[in-house]
Amino acid sequence: MQNILIVEDDLSIQALLHDFIQEAGYSVVLAADGVEALARYSEQTFDLILLDIMLPKIDGYGVCEVIRQKSDVPIIMLTALDDEENQLKGLDLQADDYITKPFSMPVLLRKIAAVLRRSSKQNDIPQIMNYKDLTLDLDGYKVYTKEENIDLTPREFEILRELLIHKGRILTRQNLLQTLWKYEFFGEERIIDTHIKNLRKKLGAADYIETIRGVGYRIDKEDEKPVIC
Repeated sequence: MQNILIVEDDLSIQALLHDFIQEAGYSVVLAADGVEALARYSEQTFDLILLDIMLPKIDGYGVCEVIRQKSDVPIIMLTALDDEENQLKGLDLQADDYITKPFSMPVLLRKIAAVLRRSSKQNDIPQIMNYKDLTLDLDGYKVYTKEENIDLTPREFEILRELLIHKGRILTRQNLLQTLWKYEFFGEERIIDTHIKNLRKKLGAADYIETIRGVGYRIDKEDEKPVIC
């Protein structure tokens, strides 16, 4: 079982991360500040570290810098600091990924799996899903049409992926909310409509999403099922 160190000073977020990640099959160790994080790190071996930036005693940048002097253990930074300067600072310290709050738990789990896969070199070939002229890179959260890269948000990508996985089936707004937001979502389900609208705009001519009025959304089947390599 792979071992993950979660460093988060907000105890409610810490508990949510602990339960969700442990339920996904990982072993979890918790730390609430930078000093405790370095202590836990020195006591045992971890396969990955989820590291908040705004921490008491020693911030996440400091923790990352100390660990990088000793190890190349994968580090994913979790933070409310979403400006480019802070993201670049984290990446300059050789963090493997940078996720801003609020974030999707399903997206986080897939990013954890992708980083661990790259780290262990178990699979150097990204998972790919194809539908007509669309190509989805499931590891990199990227979408292509022919040679063009379509810049989607993680949430837009997740919605498109779910519609393709369930191709031919109508997914209601509630289906999508329960799958992608799970119990972290407490808002208006019509937010799905906003994401679909933005997704269609970005896909342009490659948009295959059908609205089933009063029910939800669907992508029609073609001769072959989506291919996952």
